[in-house]
Amino acid sequence: MPLSPYLDTLPTVGASTYLHDTATVIGDVRIGRDSSIWCNAVLRGDVNRITIGDCSNIQDFTMGHVSHKHPGKPEGSPLVIGNYVTIGHSVMLHGCSIGDECLIGMGSIVMDDVVVEAQVMLGAGSLVPPGKVLKSGHLYVGRPAVAVRALTSEEIAYLKYSAEHYVRVKNNYLATAEQGSKASQV
Repeated sequence: MPLSPYLDTLPTVGASTYLHDTATVIGDVRIGRDSSIWCNAVLRGDVNRITIGDCSNIQDFTMGHVSHKHPGKPEGSPLVIGNYVTIGHSVMLHGCSIGDECLIGMGSIVMDDVVVEAQVMLGAGSLVPPGKVLKSGHLYVGRPAVAVRALTSEEIAYLKYSAEHYVRVKNNYLATAEQGSKASQV
């Protein structure tokens, strides 16, 4: 598995979680059950912690990092990702908080001390500047990201569906890996 310590801290991974062989997970990173970390994603919990909830997916080429603790900011800026979250391809997350059932669109950048409340959709390529709060139930788009409208009930349902879909996909990968392991033992 692509897990590395930082000093004496190793990542922890929940049951039935999938980490692609090319993913890199370093240091104080806690990943919940049934989540998935995809190709070339990097989660670097060296100077602060990264926490990812259950049934969340971090897609290809995403970078997750943190800001260190210091006297002016004793907690620093950890990276916290909730349950049933979809983080799209090539997203950069730095010391922010993403609530449950969110979708962060491909190529977005979410900076330090941003709070994305539950059930938010962030459009592809958006930039969320430090300290901004994205309110629950809205679509945000742009550089800088602004609220463009409330989400429909169908879009809110899709947020959880998207994450559940990735649980099914990672289960297929885990089953394929298990079958390959059995075949190589014959």
